[in-house]
This record gives sequence, structure tokens and C-alpha cells, in this order.
Amino acid sequence: MNRPQSLRAFLACPGLMLAVLLASGCASTPPAHSTRDPQANFSAFSTFAWDNGQQAGTPAQPLSILDSNIRTAIGEELQRKGYVEVAAGASPSLFLHYETAAAEKIKSNPFRLGIGVGGYGSSGGASVGMSTPAARDVREGTLVLRAVDPMRNAEVWNGRVSRELSRDGPPDPVLIKNAVGELLQKFPVREGKPQ
Repeated sequence: MNRPQSLRAFLACPGLMLAVLLASGCASTPPAHSTRDPQANFSAFSTFAWDNGQQAGTPAQPLSILDSNIRTAIGEELQRKGYVEVAAGASPSLFLHYETAAAEKIKSNPFRLGIGVGGYGSSGGASVGMSTPAARDVREGTLVLRAVDPMRNAEVWNGRVSRELSRDGPPDPVLIKNAVGELLQKFPVREGKPQ
């Protein structure tokens, strides 16, 4: 098989191929970020409850569908990690508080470079394609979760995750579940629970 000189040179340089693939990367969502208090003893935490932030004696606000979806996703993920949600009025070892925000952002698509290599019989060929950067408006939602030790009245863990949202309606429950799974990926697992 006798390939053209330029194709042989390209295939013989894997470093060039890797550099081109890295330079052509794709746009992605930012990863979740979390911080843990190094002094916190997570083996002492086994239960959680929601901190509604309301004063005693004031009526509770109704739980929205979005809040219900967020709480369900967080609760399921924490239960997989060995934590138990306590009944209303019981004393938990962790209080959870979350906040959501949505903002319009400009998202740019990076410069892209594609490479094609092929051959048939004794013939071979290569091609290169490029696209220019473009920008578009997107709606991005952010979820921030805080875990507070009520005994010390101190935050022991916090995390943040952002996702691109559709322009109409609330976020899809599957999107929420996936985002929460990433958000709580580094939340400590209770001893004796498989990771």
C-alpha cells in the first residue's frame, strides 16, 4: 500500500494528531465544585433535615414543584450515601439549605478543527475542516447546597453546580437529578456504605 507523502507524514506524527484533537475540544458545562470543612467529623453525621430558614411561628411557604424535584434528587443521593432524612420536628445531625439562581449568559462555541483520513486500495487521502467561533445567548441555572452542623452552628460542606436550562418552563427532573448527582459526588459516604 503506497500512501501519499503528506498522509504518511501526518499519520507518523501522533503528537500533531493529539494537539489538533485537543485544540478542537468541545464546549462543556463547568464541573461541580465543593468544599468540605477539614475539622468536621462526618462519621458523627447520619441524619439530615431541610433548613427552611423561617422564623418560629410564621407560616411555611408552599413547596414549589421545582423545590420538590430538587429536594427529591438531593434526598435520594444522600440516602445512597447512607444518610437518613428525619421527620419534621426531629433533631437531625445535619441541616441542608440550598439556593437556586438563573441568569442569561453569552456562551461561545470554540474554534473547531476536524481531520479526516481515509483510503481505498492503494489510494489515500486526508482532509481538514475548520469552523469559526460563534456566540449565543443561553439561560444557565445554578444550584448551591450547604450542609450545616447544628451542634457547632457551622457549615461543614458546600457545593455548587451549574447547567444550561431551556428557555421555557422549569428544569427537567432528569437534568436536576444528573446535576445533583455530580454536585454530591464528593459528599462523604457514611462508613459501611459502598461507594
